[in-house]
Amino acid sequence: MSKQAVSFFWFRRDLRLDDNVGLFHALQSQYPVIPLFIFDDEILDKLPNDDARVSFIYENISKINLELLDLHSSILVRKGKTLEVWESLLQEFDIKKVFFNKDYEPYATARDNALSKLLESNSIGLYTFKDQVIFEEKEVTKADGLPYTVYTPFKNKWLEKYKSIAPVQEYDLTELFVNFHKNSFDFPTLEQIGFKESSIKVKAHNLKFIANYQDTRDFPAMDKTSYLSPHLRFGTVSVRKLVNWAFHKNEVFLSELIWREFFKQILYSFPKVKDHNFKAAYDGIQWRNNEDDFKRWCAGKTGYPMVDAGMRQLNETGYMHNRVRMVTASFLCKHLMIEWQWGEAYFAEKLLDYDMSSNVGNWQWAAGTGCDAAPYFRVFNPEIQQKKFDEKGIYIRKWIKEFDLGYGKPMVEHAMARDRAIATYKAGIIK
Repeated sequence: MSKQAVSFFWFRRDLRLDDNVGLFHALQSQYPVIPLFIFDDEILDKLPNDDARVSFIYENISKINLELLDLHSSILVRKGKTLEVWESLLQEFDIKKVFFNKDYEPYATARDNALSKLLESNSIGLYTFKDQVIFEEKEVTKADGLPYTVYTPFKNKWLEKYKSIAPVQEYDLTELFVNFHKNSFDFPTLEQIGFKESSIKVKAHNLKFIANYQDTRDFPAMDKTSYLSPHLRFGTVSVRKLVNWAFHKNEVFLSELIWREFFKQILYSFPKVKDHNFKAAYDGIQWRNNEDDFKRWCAGKTGYPMVDAGMRQLNETGYMHNRVRMVTASFLCKHLMIEWQWGEAYFAEKLLDYDMSSNVGNWQWAAGTGCDAAPYFRVFNPEIQQKKFDEKGIYIRKWIKEFDLGYGKPMVEHAMARDRAIATYKAGIIK
């Protein structure tokens, strides 16, 4: 008996049925569409079995599956090494076309290039689409076609291009849902995938504070941030809908979304930045890289309340307020003279919203080694940051329970650390 010819849509960083570009096009192919999600062993093998991000992914593909069941369809879930999974699928199904939305990180592009070759060798059409950004790859460049390496001119060009097409097209898929393949695939439990539910949860996003975003965003105790970042990272919200909305609501909030695209463009154009300094002149800096100091920073036991509160919030919840991220990152690199890669890797383990391009970009900004970074001689004073942004200690007391019982002394004196950092940078920068 011959197999039914089908198209596949592969969910990745786009965990929604609403306003999904690749899915929109897949459902217009002449074949019924089988939705697919792959739990990739190359990624999962590095994670603890209660990783909160895996729980969040599982929760959202479960929601997608429930919506598909109402359409007499379901999502096909597989686990394994991606290319091996696809080789197996080619044996099981008569796949004519494969659709997915692009991912720009180095691992993802190498993985997708390998799949492209496999599909081509089997005469299967591959169709990829821009979905997680407004402008991708080389769409926002200088007049000579080279990528921007400074944010402000990138932002200006980005806004110019956006205004010329605003609002960006959003995609209504509702009438196309009849084109899903009618099936009832077994949906695995989280335990069958090799994980268990995490006690750490991703919060629902909240846009009600955006009108006054510029006035409240720097004060962690106010807790008036959107909590959008994990949802953007995994695509449970549409960036097109968000940008079209933010353009009319708040310029500062929109600028943060443009920063996100700037860092994606930097990683795409300069992939070395994922683990090397953007500015090679900084490669000669002699870092201390003291492991005991690093452990104290990780545990939130530096003696600087703003730093310690931030690290404890991260360890307990997977979140850290953006202002506090700057303070903790600067402290690691400038006060402790530990290179940014150590901190970037720790944040990669813990952050619910971990996104390589933004994490790397912001860590290099803090260290002074990145494009358009804070100058090396700018050293955040954690005590002044505390007085400016948590004057009453509300945020600090929330995360440091023992604060009022006599808190420990700072592990390093600020003035000495600042002078040491500036002298070390100055001596190490390659002229």
